[in-house]
Amino acid sequence: MLLYVEDDVLIQDGVVAALCAAGYQVLVADDAQQARRQIAAHGAELGVLVTDINLGDGPDGWQVAREARAQFATLPIVYVSAASEHHWASMGVPGSVMIAKPFATAEVVGAISSLLAAGATHD
Repeated sequence: MLLYVEDDVLIQDGVVAALCAAGYQVLVADDAQQARRQIAAHGAELGVLVTDINLGDGPDGWQVAREARAQFATLPIVYVSAASEHHWASMGVPGSVMIAKPFATAEVVGAISSLLAAGATHD
């Protein structure tokens, strides 16, 4: 199961469709608060977190990923962003991937597969 955090409904719909077509069970959050609730409720079941960086008002995707990693130290993280990729080296967590928007949905599926194949899963 993976959690996808994205506040843009059009992008969210396309990525969710691609992830489901690739065989993933997907939980969705529109913002950091929803993501926190999903992590609290399903964290032990999560295999991957995919998060946009800019999530509107409130915490951003960097914070969501750091909080998730505080609970699940090896949870693979895929960041997606239109403007924040240059901050990934300093803000991203180890064992993560950054994908710049616009992207092909296959890039997200490929990034997840690469992280999982590398053994970056959590207990």
